[in-house]
Amino acid sequence: MSLAVVFTRASHGIHAPLVSVEVHLSNGLPSLSIVGLADTEVKESKDRVRSAILNSKFEFPARRITINLAPADLPKQGARFDLAIAIGILVASKQVEAPQLKEYEFIGELALTGNIRAITAALPTALATREAKHRLILPDTNQQEARLIRNAEQYAATHLLDVCAHLNGNKKLELIVNDTIEIDIAAADDMADIRAQHHARRALEIAAAGNHSLIMIGPPGTGKTMLAKRLPSILPEMTEDEAIESAAVQSICGNVPSEHNWLLRPFRSPHHSASAVALVGGGSQPRPGEISLAHNGVLFLDELAEFERRVLEVLREPIESGQIHISRAARQAIFPARFQLIAAMNPCPCGYLGDPNGKCHCSAEQVHRYRGKISGPLLDRIDMHIEVPRLQYSKLHEQQASESSNTVRQRVIKARKIQQRRSQCANQALSNKDIDTHCSLQKKDSELLEQAIERLGLSARAWHRILKLARTIADLDSHTDIQTKHLQEAISYRRLDRSHI
Repeated sequence: MSLAVVFTRASHGIHAPLVSVEVHLSNGLPSLSIVGLADTEVKESKDRVRSAILNSKFEFPARRITINLAPADLPKQGARFDLAIAIGILVASKQVEAPQLKEYEFIGELALTGNIRAITAALPTALATREAKHRLILPDTNQQEARLIRNAEQYAATHLLDVCAHLNGNKKLELIVNDTIEIDIAAADDMADIRAQHHARRALEIAAAGNHSLIMIGPPGTGKTMLAKRLPSILPEMTEDEAIESAAVQSICGNVPSEHNWLLRPFRSPHHSASAVALVGGGSQPRPGEISLAHNGVLFLDELAEFERRVLEVLREPIESGQIHISRAARQAIFPARFQLIAAMNPCPCGYLGDPNGKCHCSAEQVHRYRGKISGPLLDRIDMHIEVPRLQYSKLHEQQASESSNTVRQRVIKARKIQQRRSQCANQALSNKDIDTHCSLQKKDSELLEQAIERLGLSARAWHRILKLARTIADLDSHTDIQTKHLQEAISYRRLDRSHI
């Protein structure tokens, strides 16, 4: 009787829980059974593992083989356990000596030839292995993700024989080294491309400085999409921890984060035909949606009123909480979803409401029904509402150069540093206690804000968002206290609220 225990990891949301592969060889008719809440792909691994072992010139034990994937109540999916199962069989049958086996974790799918193929969610696995202070052996094709992690002992392998040679001490695998890559910010779309639209440019800068959400309303062709696509170029780079969080979500979806731009904030722009599941995630085996893929970055919803209302309503909780809970009958998962929402929409179905040339022929009822697709509770959660008017032809040929993204970005970074020193977060994330502490107003300004709340019919949530917005405007001006002009500008960005659009 022989027994071997090999460590690997499952994929559960953004987490990678530890799985012990227990391989037991006993007397009896030759067979192989896998237990431990394994799905079809995992159970099929017995055929892949058998062929891989034989084609690697090892002997497949002609004994009764029982493989337990513990803990038994944790669902196991995919072919990521192949390598660990093969190593367990070889160690249990004494064909591989591995005195330091308990220090290692293994992930990888095996080809019938013994080659090791890439798996999804390699980055969360690598992070969890580092936290456990284990060594990780993973497919060579996954090392681009593993290279993003510092202070981890990880080895890349291309074949089962290479792993066995490493464990036997005959030939060491290649150690994956973390490399620091310089990022070319100038490659992004530049704010200098924007002609005129000074009010919209200012609003975009404030949104970037405080991580505020923004909705732009205007006729077609006024630059709403162009403005939104240039927001990432004025945002600060992500910290390494933020970048790894975002890259981990990409890894779950099978997207390999590029080491050349992994510190740049993600920008996601789903089509208005997207379903609720595509937007927030889901499925029988929960997968992240667009809001999680935009984690620590920008989610741009163009033609907002063309989205189905029930699809937009699912955004309400994630905007507040920064995460999404997906519950199914058999499984639950939590994905991060701390994104900056930027939306754009036309003022009416035809898009030309208020055009001086009289292009619009929409009735008041049509306009009301069109805008009614955006519910009050959702709009209440958006910090800034601005109009992007049609430009005169002469404005498109202005010779005066606009500020570049790099110039604007320096002001944004300066404001973000002030916020980090003061409250360790962007202003958009200030708690109620922080608002009381850092967003205090003079008596006359409090009266001004009270009048605005009454006239516009704003909620307590909108009141807090105005204070946060005023705090950001003051930070851009490097003022310690919120002044009247800062508050007035912040209030002006709420004039398109639900009862007034």
